[in-house]
Amino acid sequence: MNKKDTKEGFYAKRGKRALDLVISLPLLIILSPLILLISILIKCDSEGSVLFTQLRVGRSGRVFKFYKFRSMIKDADKKGPYITSSDDKRVTPLGKILRKYKLDEIPQILNVIKGDMSLVGPRPWVKKVVDEFQGDDSLILSIRPGITGYASLMYRNEEEILVGYDDVEYAHNTIILPQKVAFCKKYITEMSFITDLKILFGTFRELIKF
Repeated sequence: MNKKDTKEGFYAKRGKRALDLVISLPLLIILSPLILLISILIKCDSEGSVLFTQLRVGRSGRVFKFYKFRSMIKDADKKGPYITSSDDKRVTPLGKILRKYKLDEIPQILNVIKGDMSLVGPRPWVKKVVDEFQGDDSLILSIRPGITGYASLMYRNEEEILVGYDDVEYAHNTIILPQKVAFCKKYITEMSFITDLKILFGTFRELIKF
């Protein structure tokens, strides 16, 4: 593993955070009209708050408050599994659109600005998943989690894959999660400015395909 690709390298220590801020701060301003519109539509669509917040595990095991636009019914997390499929009845009509175009992820820009997350990195998981990490899986917690990454691109249609399973949590944790963990480890070994740019452009390409 090359030093520049690890948490000891300059890019990981300084450059990655700089890239996050250079992109996320202007992006938040550019998207502010869309953020306002989505917020209004959510309030009109169903009962509940505009944002869905949840505790997730970040770098060095630090727990932080994770933001998304609410795409499910009020208190959905208390009425079913933390994993959802595309036919989940808890998803609101507007939520289906937000999730399809990944618009529900926009508030995570705030997580990036706050320093909880990075634009690119392993997705942040709930504590119950992290508690099941084995071997060197905890390597994933050596860097900030991200909005997008190898695993996010490979499993962008995860909710469709899980359709039809009686226990979506079990299906996710046994079928998809091991591959996600492998992709996260792969990213850590390959992390660099060029890698992040490739992933960001790849994410943009996938979004405009919809």
